[in-house]
Amino acid sequence: MTTMLDQLRTFSEVVADTGDIDAIAKYKPLDATTNPSLLLKAAALESYAPLIRNSLAWAHQQSPAGSAANVAALAAVVLAVKAGCEISKRIRGRVSTEVDARLSFDTQATIERARLLIHLYEQHGVQRDRVLIKIAATWEGIQAARVLERDNIQCNLTLLFSFAQARACAEAGCFLISPFVGRVLDWHVKHTDVKSFVPAEEPGVALVQKIYQHYKQHGFNTVVMAASFRNSGEILALAGSDRLTISPALLEELNNTQGVLTRQLIAPAMQTSRPASLDEKTFRWQMNQDAMATDKLAEGIRLFTADQISLETMLAKQLA
Repeated sequence: MTTMLDQLRTFSEVVADTGDIDAIAKYKPLDATTNPSLLLKAAALESYAPLIRNSLAWAHQQSPAGSAANVAALAAVVLAVKAGCEISKRIRGRVSTEVDARLSFDTQATIERARLLIHLYEQHGVQRDRVLIKIAATWEGIQAARVLERDNIQCNLTLLFSFAQARACAEAGCFLISPFVGRVLDWHVKHTDVKSFVPAEEPGVALVQKIYQHYKQHGFNTVVMAASFRNSGEILALAGSDRLTISPALLEELNNTQGVLTRQLIAPAMQTSRPASLDEKTFRWQMNQDAMATDKLAEGIRLFTADQISLETMLAKQLA
């Protein structure tokens, strides 16, 4: 009997949700995704030491008279790229690299940072078709992705917690979205009377199911990559999602579990008509009415920002 992980791969593309280069080599996912939190954690690994040294040297060379804080901020940008380059050697598909969360409400700055990341990747010999730019799914981030997609810079819209965000991303032509299943669950456990759910009935699982059905029914090509899993039951309940980004611990659990897995998400018949696109005021109103999505998007931006600052602080200390 084959493992759950092997069976899952017949229904969905499996992506590694880690910056750990060794774990990526072990599980051989199609793609890999990183963020400031994962990079901060990975920076403590011995395999990252030469990447950090090279990033600091490059940043200092680019800004020899810059303050330690400015050099560290630049080093953090190139570290993300260097890590992505190493990861790209170990996967067949793409690596996702995140735009600084502090730019989440600035469309033009997001566009400029995305172009810088792609430029750095191409300088390191990794072409743009091997990279996805991760952008928070704010209205401003979605509009930045709209522009970038036209420039053949494909985007992964992250911190996605609502159907409104998913609709706006597809309508903007985003390549991929990352709905955060586990964080949706966290909010409901904290803020409602229901403290436990059967994985297949979790609100985050239901959100991904709704998005998947809408995209397939209306012919949107945006890839649905469910993320932020708290348990393997959530993953198995979403077998059939276009992609699933999974932590090493859950990949290991699935790899060690046998049984029979049934596909859960099946595309409906496609309709020729689509609903009218969301405009900005409607998007913002629907987000305002969704307390969970509003809370978790704001929290996610704050947490990614905090880890980005911690990463830069760690790099600055190494300059001393």
